[in-house]
Amino acid sequence: MIKILDAFWRALAYAITPRVLVLTLMPLVLLVVMVMTLAYFYLDPAQEWVSDALQAWPWLMAGFTWMSHLGFAALHTVLATLIIAFAVTPVLVVLSLLSVSVLLSTPLLDGVARRRFPHLQRLRGGSMAGSVGFMLKSTLITLLVLLLTLPLWWIPPFMFILPPMVWGWLTYRVMAYDALAEHASVPERDMLFQQHRWSMWSMGIVVGFLGAAPGLIWVSGAMLAAAFILLVPLAIWIYTWIFAFGALWFTHYGLNALHELRRSGGTDQSGPATESATAAPQTGDIIDV
Repeated sequence: MIKILDAFWRALAYAITPRVLVLTLMPLVLLVVMVMTLAYFYLDPAQEWVSDALQAWPWLMAGFTWMSHLGFAALHTVLATLIIAFAVTPVLVVLSLLSVSVLLSTPLLDGVARRRFPHLQRLRGGSMAGSVGFMLKSTLITLLVLLLTLPLWWIPPFMFILPPMVWGWLTYRVMAYDALAEHASVPERDMLFQQHRWSMWSMGIVVGFLGAAPGLIWVSGAMLAAAFILLVPLAIWIYTWIFAFGALWFTHYGLNALHELRRSGGTDQSGPATESATAAPQTGDIIDV
């Protein structure tokens, strides 16, 4: 637990540096362009389709008619928009995670390794192609689990347990692989995954819970057409920043675990870390990441 918290505070200190904040603009621009383009072409047809589907339920239409007499004539449209927003949110979360993995994992990893583990030997047990393949495999498994468990997401207490478990598993798989791909060999990575599975899964769950917060902004932007152009990019940027922080957290934790594994195995070729395992990040670290 101490090592998890140590890596957490280090990652948080790094995540608020100007360099990291600027890096998060890359996936932000990509995702905003994609979301705005899809909304421009498909939002109105999607709202019409959902509205037509809602009209197939007589008891719902009776409720809408009653609410319209009370002054809530737009409730039907608002509900259709909410359904679309909730349906799109998991896709947006996955795209944000994957965009951070593809675009930011390398510069974030290099920053941490350069400052904290400059002598840690890079055995390159992973590659970009391997990372993409591992990421796609983990994503497909996650989507399959989502489809199989989706009915349970509306039943207490499963609605409070299943989503963070599923998102946490995907987050830990993607980010842990990226954190170790450059420095660990394949046997080392497999060993660390086995030894630290529950610790990294718990870290993924925390990141998953943090990633739920922007959903409120995203849904608000979908409901308020006037604020859509401002709130939705804000929500997407928060998603990317949270996952960038998560990538830093896994990098600090994973590289430190690899450093200790090599030392304990008597084959340490990394040299000493430039900071002690429990020391707070120094000013130079925060500026140079």
